[in-house]
Amino acid sequence: MRIDLHTHTTASDGLLSPEQLVEKARQAGVQVLAVCDHDSTEGVDPAVAAGKRSGVEVIPAVEINTDVDQGEVHVLGYFLDHRQGWLQEFLRKLRDGRVNRAKQMVEKLNALGIKIDFARVRELARGAIGRPHVAWAIVEAGAAKSVDEAFTRYIGRNGPAYVERLKVLPEEAVRVILRAGGIPVLAHPGWGFHEPLIPQLVAAGLEGLEVYYPDHTPAMQAHFLSLANQHGLLVTGGTDYHGEGFATKAAIGSQYVPPEVVEKLKERYAEKQKLGAGTQPS
Repeated sequence: MRIDLHTHTTASDGLLSPEQLVEKARQAGVQVLAVCDHDSTEGVDPAVAAGKRSGVEVIPAVEINTDVDQGEVHVLGYFLDHRQGWLQEFLRKLRDGRVNRAKQMVEKLNALGIKIDFARVRELARGAIGRPHVAWAIVEAGAAKSVDEAFTRYIGRNGPAYVERLKVLPEEAVRVILRAGGIPVLAHPGWGFHEPLIPQLVAAGLEGLEVYYPDHTPAMQAHFLSLANQHGLLVTGGTDYHGEGFATKAAIGSQYVPPEVVEKLKERYAEKQKLGAGTQPS
C-alpha cells in the first residue's frame, strides 16, 4: 500500500494541477494521497473529485507557513473543514501577504539590476504566489542557473532581495487547524531548529510529527518516532512532492509510510467528529 501525505498542486507552488497530481499518484500506485498546498485549500475539492473517479483516496489538508526567529516553520493540517468561511479568510490574508512580499522582492531585484516583471511572477504562479515563483523568474532572467542558486544568491533569508513574510507564529497555525476540526502536524521536523519548538507546540495543541520524509535519515526517523511516543503524538509522512524537476525530493509515493499511519489519523479524526470538533463535508 503506497501512501503520500504531503504533496502540492498549482494551488500553491506545485507544477501539476490537482487532477494531474491525482493521476500521477494513481500511476505510481498511491492509494491514499493528501493535498497540502501552502496557505491554500483551493486544490482540495478538485483533487477529491478526481480521486473518486480514479480510485485514489484524497485527504483534505493544508500546509500553513509560519515564522520564528531562526527561520520558517510549516504546520500541516489534516481532515480540516476547509469550507469554513473564517478559515478561507485567514488563508486569503496569508496569500495576500505573499503577493505583497513578492512585489517587494521584485522591486529589490530590479534595484540590483535584475530586470524582472512582477506580471511574469504572477503568470508563473497559477495559484498562491511564493518565493519559488520569484526564483523561477530570476532563472528566466539569466541571473541564476537554478532555483537553488536564486534562493542562495538573492531571496534566501540572508539574500539581498529577501523580504520578511506576514508574521504568523506556529502556535497560531496549530490553533487555526484545531478550530477547523483538523489534525495539526509539524512538517519535516528534521529542519534543524524545529525540535526545540516541539514542547511549546504540543502545549498549543500539536497532534503529530511528520516522521517519514525524504530528508530524514533512518536515525532521524527513529529519533522522531521516539519523540512522538514521548509526547503522545501521531506520526505522518510523505514526499513533499511539487512536480517533476522542481523542488522534488522524491518521486510521488516513493517515501515509505506505514499503513497504520493513515489508520491512526482516521481514528483521531473520528474522535474529533464525535466530540463535535468539526464537520468534514462529503
